[in-house]
Amino acid sequence: MYALVDGNNFYVSCERIFRPSLNGLPVVVLSNNDGCAIARSNEAKALGIKMGAPWFKIKHLQESAGLVALSANFALYGDISDRMMSLSAGLGPTQEIYSIDESFIGLDGVRGDLVERSHKVRSRILQWVGVPCGIGIGRTKTLAKLANHIAKTAERKPGTYPDHLAQVCNLEALSKQELEAVLAATEVGEVWGVGRRISKQLMEGGTKTVLDLMRMDPATVRRGWSVVLERTVRELQGMPCIGLDDSPAPKKEIATTRSFGHAVMELSALTEAVSEFASRAAEKLRRQHSLAGEIMVFIRTSPFRKDSQYSRSVVIPLLRPSADTGVLVQAAVTGLQSIYRSGYKYAKAGVMLLDLQPDTVSQGELDLGEGDTMDEATEKAGLMSALDTINMRFGKGTMKMASAGLAGDRRVWSMKQERRTPAYTTRWEDMPVARA
Repeated sequence: MYALVDGNNFYVSCERIFRPSLNGLPVVVLSNNDGCAIARSNEAKALGIKMGAPWFKIKHLQESAGLVALSANFALYGDISDRMMSLSAGLGPTQEIYSIDESFIGLDGVRGDLVERSHKVRSRILQWVGVPCGIGIGRTKTLAKLANHIAKTAERKPGTYPDHLAQVCNLEALSKQELEAVLAATEVGEVWGVGRRISKQLMEGGTKTVLDLMRMDPATVRRGWSVVLERTVRELQGMPCIGLDDSPAPKKEIATTRSFGHAVMELSALTEAVSEFASRAAEKLRRQHSLAGEIMVFIRTSPFRKDSQYSRSVVIPLLRPSADTGVLVQAAVTGLQSIYRSGYKYAKAGVMLLDLQPDTVSQGELDLGEGDTMDEATEKAGLMSALDTINMRFGKGTMKMASAGLAGDRRVWSMKQERRTPAYTTRWEDMPVARA
């Protein structure tokens, strides 16, 4: 048995914790550089705002419908997520954090009424953290995901499903007749793993509801589509095919990229950006205890502007695999200098760490008077550990490579975040104060 705990409209809910005046108002949270909507309140959804809607197309709703738009505040969302996940873990003995607002909980061995237990955990999260959530329970992860959709829909749209399924839905507690009625009322496109293209194909073939899909023969599905969809059908039929992964596998590639808030033309500004991107990628690399053998750097102009276009990338092989920020930044800057061309308005840059391997694997070679000795390598590893510890304790970017430049709004390549709220829980200066 699995439960999926999912925060409702998570980014918007995080913003509402510290600004209760936003409750009941249509609210959207915008992506990097305030480009498009990446989170919507129920009131914003009711206005017809789609996920990913460009801001320039919906900004008129500020005047006509009272729409409130906020810049993404990922420092706040990450901290609230940690608090929510720690409480969600109390639902069962095992946990897999699936995304910033979702986690699967293994319920094997949990006794008693699972619905009552889920309501208590949900209430605790709401009271202690301030984020409303839905909980779905099923025999497989796909069924738990589906149950979560039903729980949230029943709460948001009364009458769509039976009222007792709102907030918490346990598909295993339903009678066969109730279960079939609920599945027949749910479109096939709501199933986890059924994308838009496959959903369209299924509906054209007469498979319109989840009940229709569940009743299909898995072997026929495999022949007609893929083993992935076959696995989904078997999961809907109650056969677990996707286990709980409480220790995700290390990434095979690590990328840090960003669109700039303003066009960048100078090499010095690009060097700052690429240095910071490489530093952040190196931190992620060390976090998963890996080394990189190559680093790719790219820069490009915006295809949406009527300017001269230029796009180029280069892969720099390292002398030996490394997780040293200094080594990676130096290689990235060298690559940037080789592909930079003056006269262009660059809109985006990034780095990608390639050829990753565990840091337990070391490369042996003859000492020809080049490279670090074992003692020097150990000292650098200690330096990187100290760097990560300081930045974790005092905030990202507290210590950085000199080529990354000074922090703050003076950097021309910084993102547009004109509507960002304070980092209420991660910066002393932004901490809210309650006055008598």
